This record gives sequence, structure tokens and C-alpha cells, in this order.
Amino acid sequence: FIAVVVDPECRSLDRFQPDVLIDAIMAKRNLGTKKDMASLVIGLGPGFTAGMDVDAVIETKRGHNLGKVIWEGSAEPDTGIPGPVMGYTEERVIRAPCRGIFKPVKKIGDMVSEGDLIAFVDETPVKARISGVIRGLLREGLSVTEGFKCGDIDPRGIKEYCYTISDKARAIGGGVLEAILGFFLR
Repeated sequence: FIAVVVDPECRSLDRFQPDVLIDAIMAKRNLGTKKDMASLVIGLGPGFTAGMDVDAVIETKRGHNLGKVIWEGSAEPDTGIPGPVMGYTEERVIRAPCRGIFKPVKKIGDMVSEGDLIAFVDETPVKARISGVIRGLLREGLSVTEGFKCGDIDPRGIKEYCYTISDKARAIGGGVLEAILGFFLR
């Protein structure tokens, strides 16, 4: 059995005492993960250094090294530019226009056209910058800051992709499995 726990402050660490801890917070930096938190500690993406704060880092940047296990050193730094899908990068990202409370109007799986209303941040509208299917979206009531990533639009417009595991997630998951097997079977 694989336990997935949403515990940003890691308050349940002493109770569970896991053999493997994977930091998949997506913060693009280490928010306090340390090697002594489990027998094997894995950090996903930039912000972790294998051999210092974690045992292994998994590369999360699209490209030839996606999913690579790094036993010494760090993943590629965050560029702030999402990987291209059909030539779109930053335009795919739904961002908060201001600070406030996020209130979605659309949901994951909805098709949108450029300019369609997706959500509000307080009373300020959030509109689609490209056409496609909403593949990710924050839940209602979350507090956001200006520029905060609230979701993304997949320009391929294939609704089924919203409910399946992406190629990127599969590669990262494969890297995690490789790290676990490599650590415990050596």
C-alpha cells in the first residue's frame, strides 16, 4: 500500500514514521524537508540538493532528463516558463490578476475559448488566454496573490487527458520508483 498524505507542515511524520518520504509540494524550493525525516527522502524538482537536504532528487523539467534520478546535486533551476504544449508556454497558465479569494466559474474538463471567464479573484475576472480544456484549477475559497498559478489550459482540447496520468507524471513517477528500488535493493 502506498500512503499519500496531504500534510504541508509534516505534522504526521512522527506518527507514520515512513520508510520513504517524497516532497512533491511543487513550491520550486525546499520548505523544510530534511534527510533525517525517513530512511529515504526524495525531492521532486528544483530547490533540493541530493546528498545535502534529501537523498535523491527527481528531475521535473520537460526534456531529455525528465524523471532522471539525481543522487548528487540538484535538478535544473526553475525558469518560470512552463514546457511548451502545441507551442504554448506561459499562455497556458491561469494566473490570479490580483490578491484575493479564488472563486472558479468553470471546472476541470470544461472547454474554453480565448477570452472566456474562468473564475474571479474577489470581484476581478480571470479569463482564458488561449482556447482549450481546463486541465487544472484551484478549489474555491483559496487565498491567492497576484500572479499566483490558479490552473492551466491544455490547448490540445482532449478532455480525457484531464482524468489520466500525463507523460510527465509517468516519467517522474518512474524516477521515484527507480530511486526507491535503487536505494533499498543495493
